[in-house]
Amino acid sequence: MSALICGSMAYDNIMVFPGHFKEQIMPDQIHILNVAFLVPEMRKEFGGCAGNIAYNLNMLGGAGYAMATVGEDFGNYRSWLQQAKVDSRYISEVPDTFTAQAYITTDLDDNQITAFHPGAMDHSHSNRVPTDAGITLGMISPDGRQGMIEHAEQFAAAEIPFVFDPGQGLPMFDGDDLRAFIGQAAWVTVNDYEGQMLQERTGWSAEEIASRVQALIVTRGGEGSRVYADGDVLEIPAVAPAEILDPTGCGDSYRAGLLYGLLNDLNWHDTGRLAALIGSIKIAHRGTQNHQFTPASLDDQFEAAFGYRLGL
Repeated sequence: MSALICGSMAYDNIMVFPGHFKEQIMPDQIHILNVAFLVPEMRKEFGGCAGNIAYNLNMLGGAGYAMATVGEDFGNYRSWLQQAKVDSRYISEVPDTFTAQAYITTDLDDNQITAFHPGAMDHSHSNRVPTDAGITLGMISPDGRQGMIEHAEQFAAAEIPFVFDPGQGLPMFDGDDLRAFIGQAAWVTVNDYEGQMLQERTGWSAEEIASRVQALIVTRGGEGSRVYADGDVLEIPAVAPAEILDPTGCGDSYRAGLLYGLLNDLNWHDTGRLAALIGSIKIAHRGTQNHQFTPASLDDQFEAAFGYRLGL
């Protein structure tokens, strides 16, 4: 059994401004805003939802493939995927484009200013969901708008159940779009903010959304997560991390645990707890693909957190 994760591959350029934005921006001059921030610290990380999820699922021992469009500058990222033993067969290069890029500047108050260039991601619809490759599970994560729509339709036509994970791409879609995604999906996963937006745009409550799919999974940061399934609401506890360094990519790490649980027919309590544990490991590391674990080490940590083993 294997999962196809449709979503973005991106470079995350993370800069730290050793000051406070509020001291540099004059509220009464916003209409002629022209500011510059000296950022002596900068990191360039491998990221993107599809890349992050596939990276974590691979460490779990699950068979997961990222499907994405990338630019001519993808060479270093492709080398990293090879080093991490992440299969890149469904990642295609678009000539004369850049790989998606996020430029994130953070101040000492953890406020962020982000500029995002989608680049090759806008061509994601040029990829098609393979129907003859033994794919048994799909995921629609943030990607080019048309790509998300077409890939959902292709999963549905091929009768491949998929997780709808709109993430930061959710604002691109209106109520009709989102109701169509939910009608095609087997599962829906969002964070608590996205969950509220999803309810507002569809006009459906969380319970109504859950009644249209096999489960609705809502992550809630340090408050854990909530699974709406079979008419019940399961409360999944968060796992206390060793330290809190960088929350970026924690949701993607959680989703890798979700996919592993679905691929291996785990119950929702075990699936949610596994996903929460992986998120807690990620938050203790800077960047989205700099943490490491093995199934054995993860099982040890699972037992320490919950008092029993999964047998990973």
